Amino acid sequence: KLIDKLDNDRVGLVVFAGNAYLQMPLTVDYSAAKMYLSTVSPDMIPTQGTAIGQAIQTSDDAFNKKERKHKSLIIISDGEDHDETALQRTKAAFDNGVVVNTIGIGSPTGSPLPDPETGGYKKDRSGNTVISKLNEQELKSIASAGKGLYEHLDNNTDDVVNTLVTKIDSM
Repeated sequence: KLIDKLDNDRVGLVVFAGNAYLQMPLTVDYSAAKMYLSTVSPDMIPTQGTAIGQAIQTSDDAFNKKERKHKSLIIISDGEDHDETALQRTKAAFDNGVVVNTIGIGSPTGSPLPDPETGGYKKDRSGNTVISKLNEQELKSIASAGKGLYEHLDNNTDDVVNTLVTKIDSM
C-alpha cells in the first residue's frame, strides 16, 4: 500500500531476523519492489532473532552517502531486539541524514508465531511454543533517536500508510 502511494521516491528492501540482508537495492521500479516484497517470508533467514541494529546498519549502508537528506528508513518489527546496537546505529544513521521510522507489529501481551511448515506454532529448542511480544518502548526509542515516528500496525493499515506518506512527503 505504501509503494502505491509513493511518487518518484526510491525504495529498497532489507529483510532481517537474526541477521540482516539487502534484499533489493534502492530503485524507482515499483513493480520490481512489489515483486521482491511478495517473495519475503520468515523462512528466508535461517538465524532467528531480531537484529534491528544490523538491519539499520545494512539499510544505512545501502543509501547514497553523498546525499545528506531526504532519506527515510521504515522498520517493521515486533521490536523484540536481541541486538543491543539498535540505538547507537540509529543515531549513526541519523547523522548520515536518515530519518528512522518504526512500525510495531503484534500484541504487547504476546501471541504465538504461526509455523507454515507444521500448521501449528513455532517451537523453541525445548519444544515450548514461541511467544512474540510487541516491544513498543524499544520501537519508540528507535524512532525518537532517528527523529522519525512510531506507529502500531493493527487492523487499519491505511492510517499507518497515510501517516508515513505524509511524513515522507514533508521531508
